[in-house]
Amino acid sequence: MEESQKSEHKKSCANCGAELKFKPGSHQLKCEYCGYEEFIEQAKSSFEELELQHYLQAVGQNAYTDTISLLHCKNCGANQHVEDNYKSLKCVYCSEPLIKEDEEKEGWILPGALIPFKLDDQKSKIIFKNWVNGIWFAPNKLKRAALDPEGLHGLYLPFWTFDANLFAQYQGQRGDYFYETKRVRTKQGYKNKQVRKTRWSHAAGRVNGFVDDILINASEKKRRDIPTEIATWNLKELVPFNSKYLSGFVTEKYTVSLKEGHHLSFQKAKDIAYTWIRRDIGGDTQRIHHADIKLSDEKFKHVLLPVFISSYAYNGKEYRFFINGQTGALSGTRPYSFWKIFFLVVFVLAIIAIIAIFAQ
Repeated sequence: MEESQKSEHKKSCANCGAELKFKPGSHQLKCEYCGYEEFIEQAKSSFEELELQHYLQAVGQNAYTDTISLLHCKNCGANQHVEDNYKSLKCVYCSEPLIKEDEEKEGWILPGALIPFKLDDQKSKIIFKNWVNGIWFAPNKLKRAALDPEGLHGLYLPFWTFDANLFAQYQGQRGDYFYETKRVRTKQGYKNKQVRKTRWSHAAGRVNGFVDDILINASEKKRRDIPTEIATWNLKELVPFNSKYLSGFVTEKYTVSLKEGHHLSFQKAKDIAYTWIRRDIGGDTQRIHHADIKLSDEKFKHVLLPVFISSYAYNGKEYRFFINGQTGALSGTRPYSFWKIFFLVVFVLAIIAIIAIFAQ
C-alpha cells in the first residue's frame, strides 16, 4: 500500500488573517479583503504517472492515498468537497442545500495533477449573462439566474488519463474504387453513366505507437455528463497537484473506479487502433476482419479539470449551463417562456388582421 499523503492546510493571509483563495489565471493565492497575494510554490519535478498494473495488483481498485472531506447531495448523489470555510452551500448540479454537519471523510486516490482555473467568477458571469441576453423567449427566471451572484459555481471535475504503448496485428481487406460505364434508361432516353465499384484485396499487417492521455470522465452519473462542446482541455497545461489551487472552488470526487476507468480507456484505445489500421491498409475503403490489440507499459493519472456550472429549475425541469474554466467555451440548455411566445403570436396575428382591414 502506498503511503498516505496529506493535503496542505488552508492558508491564512499574512496581513489580516483572512483565508487566502486561489486567483484564477495565475499561480497565486489572494486575500479578498486586503488584496495580499502569495505565490503557490511549484513542485521541482513534474507530476508522476503511476504504473497501472502494478498499482491495481498492489493496492486494488478502491485503494486510496489520502482522505478528503465530502458533502453528499441527497437529491442528485454528487460528492462535493469544499476547501474553504463556509456557512451555507448549494449543490453545484441541482442547487439543493448542502449541510455542513453532514460532512464525511472518505478515501481517494490523490490527484497527480490539475489544470488551474484561468477564468475568474467575474469573467464567467459575463459569459453567462451575454449568452442569456442573446437567446430569444427566455423566461424571466433565467434572466434573473444570470444576475444571481450565487448561481454560478466553479467546479474541479475528476478524470482518469491513461498512457500506453499500443500494438495491434490485423487481417482485413483493402478496397480500391474503380468506375465502369453503364447504359441506363432516363426520361430523355438512354445515356451512359459512370458506376462506382470496389475492388477488394487481402490485407494484413501490424501497427504500433504510443497512446497519450486517453481522457475518461470519472463521474458516472448521466445527469452530470459534460457537453462535448466544452469538454476539451489543453492537457499540456496540467500542473502538479497542490490543494491550494482548490481554494475558492468545489471539487467533485470520482465515482468511476480506477479499474472501471481502465476498461473504458481500452475501448477508446481500440478506436485509436482501428484508425491506425485503416490508415495502414490504405486504399479508398477498408474492412477489418480481426485485430489483436495489446497494451503495454500502461500508466495513469488522476487529474482535476475546471468548469463553471449554473443550474436552475423551470416548470419542474432542471437546466444547466457550462463554461470551460480554462478555455471559456460554453454550452447550455434553455427553457422557453410559453407566455412570451404566446403574446408574440397574438401580436403578429393582430398586426396581420389590421393590415387586412386597411387593405380592403
